Amino acid sequence: MNRNVAVIAVVLLIPLLAGGVIGYNLGRSPGRTMEGAALSQGAPFTEAVSASSRADSGDSTGESISGSRRNAITRTVAAVSPAVVGINVTEVRQYRYRSPWGDDPFFRQFFGDRTYTERVQGLGSGFLVSPDGYIVTNDHVAGNAKEITVTLTNGEKYKAELVGTDQVADIALLKINGKDLPYIRLGNSDDVIIGEWVIAFGNPFGLFDISDKPTVTVGVVSATKMNLRAEEGRVYRGMIQTDAAINSGNSGGPLVNSVGEVIAVNAVIYTPNQGSIGLGFAIPINRVKNVIAELKKSGKVEREFWTGLEVQTVDERVARYFGLESAEGVIVSDVKKNSPAEKAGFRVGDIIVAANGEKTVDDATLMSAVDDAKTGDTVDLTVIRERKKIDLKLKLEKH
Repeated sequence: MNRNVAVIAVVLLIPLLAGGVIGYNLGRSPGRTMEGAALSQGAPFTEAVSASSRADSGDSTGESISGSRRNAITRTVAAVSPAVVGINVTEVRQYRYRSPWGDDPFFRQFFGDRTYTERVQGLGSGFLVSPDGYIVTNDHVAGNAKEITVTLTNGEKYKAELVGTDQVADIALLKINGKDLPYIRLGNSDDVIIGEWVIAFGNPFGLFDISDKPTVTVGVVSATKMNLRAEEGRVYRGMIQTDAAINSGNSGGPLVNSVGEVIAVNAVIYTPNQGSIGLGFAIPINRVKNVIAELKKSGKVEREFWTGLEVQTVDERVARYFGLESAEGVIVSDVKKNSPAEKAGFRVGDIIVAANGEKTVDDATLMSAVDDAKTGDTVDLTVIRERKKIDLKLKLEKH
């Protein structure tokens, strides 16, 4: 199956780089949960929020005034901020020298192809998820870094190790050497309520470096289960949309609910005018839990699988021929011998209309659903064959 994904006008929240901002275009997967793992040990920040709430009930006039101005948002900010970190990275990038003679073969025999490398500085955000120093951020922040420096809100700086990274999910797991560090409890992104208050923490434009404190913006959950199409091999599915202001450098920072639980990781903004317009997207934390569990165990998420399917989007002509109500879905144009698709019972001419219960509009939506999986997973596909719907199970085998 062709696994390229179409691009829409969505831009990654990127680390801020020396000399300006370098843009990334947008760009898979269930694993074991984090329950019982080291990443969920220690006292939760929600306890700190509750303690802060109790402390608001002072007797003096000053304390009463202060208490009257405090609320769930301010208590959550005070409790969560110490676990948010600024991340500075150094990447080594390779560039190709473009000859003024272009690709003229006569001159290429003398000058050939020349490349040069350059060290590029970048920055982003992250947050501690365990008292022993595990940090979550985006792959596009630290996935290609040669050096990573993490700054805590007390001003301490640590050299960080890249434990593992997953380009598809856009999640990276870092580790610093520490103990009894502040950390944030991971919440449940499946019970997020549209319209509930959320707080975005991070390091926009490097402002964390000025005061060793994260920048805080407040908004609401604008929408859930948003699927975005992307380049760079990334798959953004089930994203949480928020109007909390998010800008370049916020990548990898936490999106937190009003009781101090991380519900998502900031990753994407829609920027038609190269600035924040209140359309930000974050990776649901339940997906992140699965990814970081795999990264902690093996340093990567295994996605080297194949399907043996070749497909193309259903057009008006195909829809008329097969008697479809609309030109939606993908038609199977080839099934490789001895492939997972053949074992699953696929035939040429099958029309795939749903994947894992989600409507398949075109080849891009199908590839997004498949690419979000990992080796060994089974994808449930609904197919129209001879004007009847049947369900097939496609197991993704290692290629």
